[in-house]
Amino acid sequence: MAGGESWWPKELGQPSTSGSQNTLRYAFFPEKKRLVVEQDGKRTTYDSGSHHIDGVAQQDSQTRSVTFTSQNGTVNLNALSQVS
Repeated sequence: MAGGESWWPKELGQPSTSGSQNTLRYAFFPEKKRLVVEQDGKRTTYDSGSHHIDGVAQQDSQTRSVTFTSQNGTVNLNALSQVS
């Protein structure tokens, strides 16, 4: 991140939480119900639905599966709808 520029879409504003693990980084925007994930340079936006994401629970580098924590427990990234 050069010059303090954000890596997520500007129209989402500021995330309530963001972080990284291994080759993945994420940012969560509760007002928009969006989770933005960048993995290996590819950025994808997901609809978080009723989940309020507060961290990465686990990233399995072999299977490429990612699990996040929310107020509902753990949620697999594959369970969220991709919006872009």
